[in-house]
Amino acid sequence: MKFPKRLKVAIIIAAIGAAALVIGAATWFISTHNVAVLNPAGSIAAEQRQLIMTATLLMAIVVLPVFALTFGIAWRYRAGNKKAKYSPELAGNRWAEAIWWLIPLAIIAILAGIVIITSHNLDPAKPLTSDKKPVRVQVISLQWKWLFLYPDLHVASVNYLPIPTDTPIDFELTSDAPMNSFWIPQLGGQIYSMSGMSTQLHLMANRPGDYQGSSANISGDGFAGMKFVAHATAQSEFDAWVKATASSSKQLTLDGYNELAKPSSNVAPASYAFPAAYDRLYDTVIMKYMSH
Repeated sequence: MKFPKRLKVAIIIAAIGAAALVIGAATWFISTHNVAVLNPAGSIAAEQRQLIMTATLLMAIVVLPVFALTFGIAWRYRAGNKKAKYSPELAGNRWAEAIWWLIPLAIIAILAGIVIITSHNLDPAKPLTSDKKPVRVQVISLQWKWLFLYPDLHVASVNYLPIPTDTPIDFELTSDAPMNSFWIPQLGGQIYSMSGMSTQLHLMANRPGDYQGSSANISGDGFAGMKFVAHATAQSEFDAWVKATASSSKQLTLDGYNELAKPSSNVAPASYAFPAAYDRLYDTVIMKYMSH
């Protein structure tokens, strides 16, 4: 079957238009919706987004030509095209095979180098450089809620994480429940919290705002409601919260912790004074799962 020239042109224009429509729709969706990993609010998340974009563009160098050649070859060698030249000798053409093997291999090598270097630079345990003193936060994942302890400030909170902007936050994470995963997409990547272990994560918010945090690891019935808000504010507002909470009559004692540790889901955010007498609570939770 032979297609008229005008129909061929129309098909090509339609294909280009469809591609432009898909790209435009994707661009519109990203710009009008808060795709958290593509809208960073911290230095770590910004570097991770750059890695995502770089890796995507490098892979597109291989992927897009493959799709274009797939449709192009199907069109060129269709049954109705009598002008298409049959060239079986290309199957063993060394130059052709060198091109379609060496280019992807070179891209993979470049991508591997970028990923290795960036992964070491973004090591979760690597402290952030800043002229401000870091805020230490101990995180305990429970069923199904997040407990945040500020041992140096003697305050604590549940499903609510106030932090000052432009200040490194040094997280220590463990679990008093099934293994979980702590994630604030706009501030940085996820890291696991595991019983009997302590992991580290260093993040920093570069602008004020409320950033959604969640569990990134399925951990049972209440997993869907295991969410929290990281509330980044100016230092003065953070200090005011610490002062008001530390003087509150609502205190987190050992008995209060044991009650809080019982399974419950969709728990409302709450803040507590955290007396110095219980500042080793985090270590106690870790040792609970260690052998004698």
